[in-house]
Amino acid sequence: MNPQVKTVLLTVLTLSCFAIALVELSGVSSTALFNKYSIGNGGNGNPAGEQAATDQRAAKVAAMPKTTMVFTDTKHSFGTINEGDVVKFAYHFKNTGQHPLLITRTDVSCGCTTPSFPKEPIAPGGEGDILVQFNSSGKKGHQQKNVLVHSNAQEEAISIGFDADIKEK
Repeated sequence: MNPQVKTVLLTVLTLSCFAIALVELSGVSSTALFNKYSIGNGGNGNPAGEQAATDQRAAKVAAMPKTTMVFTDTKHSFGTINEGDVVKFAYHFKNTGQHPLLITRTDVSCGCTTPSFPKEPIAPGGEGDILVQFNSSGKKGHQQKNVLVHSNAQEEAISIGFDADIKEK
């Protein structure tokens, strides 16, 4: 076989493997290994097993009247922590509207951030917490992370976040 043809075929093969690796690691494809086998968060902050529940909540939220929610704090600083530390913070909120508040989902900016939120509707005047856990393993220096909270509030997506300065081990 001609050496130029071999070079072209090898280049095409290498680029194809690289493209496949990017799709798998980013979780862009719904059939990517990370999504298919629920490894990590599949790049979207929502494990595949919870997708049906999220879809049901989204349909329910779309049919609900709008309300309002207010967070006590939307930003938090963990200060200086050591690489490998796992830290948590609860963002407290209140339903200040006239209708029940239902959180549909949360979107994270990084797989190192894990939020948990109430799955049941919050009555008018009711309160709740969104617990955010940050795993600093493999992180160094100043880190800023955000979580988007989607609900039937007037502002459909509210950003909460934190920062931390991470010391190397």
